[in-house]
Amino acid sequence: MDESSAAADSFENGRYKYIHDIHNGPPEAIDVHRIVLQRSSQKKLLIFCFLALLLFASPPFFFFVQQLNLLTTLPWSLLVGGLFVRLLSQKLVKKESVIILPAFGVQLETQYGSGRTIRRFVPISKILKPVLNECVTPVTCYWSLALIIRGEEELMLVFKELYPPVKMLVPIWKAICAAIDVEET
Repeated sequence: MDESSAAADSFENGRYKYIHDIHNGPPEAIDVHRIVLQRSSQKKLLIFCFLALLLFASPPFFFFVQQLNLLTTLPWSLLVGGLFVRLLSQKLVKKESVIILPAFGVQLETQYGSGRTIRRFVPISKILKPVLNECVTPVTCYWSLALIIRGEEELMLVFKELYPPVKMLVPIWKAICAAIDVEET
């Protein structure tokens, strides 16, 4: 698509950045909503330093160092710490997207730090209604966007990993309502 047929809108709120892309073209507009988790690259370094400090400060480590040479132990502990940080970063979510194709359905995407992307597609004919839920736990309270699916007993969460604020969920909810011709109530 050329640049003249795309428009974008975005804003930030703490940990999350909301990006709204509209691609106009035949047969109908493609409406893309992205929620991006903003993490600093320093966080990985801090986790690595914390794990290295934890490893060096533990009593079993000192017992292990007394039996082996420090020059052989240090590279192995750094390697294990690096692999642990790598495993943590693979499970971290970078962004979640909602792609609304008015004639076809809604595609939900989750992109992880490792580059892996999981996509789920829901045909427009199966969506009964999108709903905004207030989720209350003993520790916190947050909002979630879910879809009521025809023939399913449970709600389908649009954002499974991220918990964006309600001001980012409302435009997505309105866009899905407009795509399936449901009143916004």
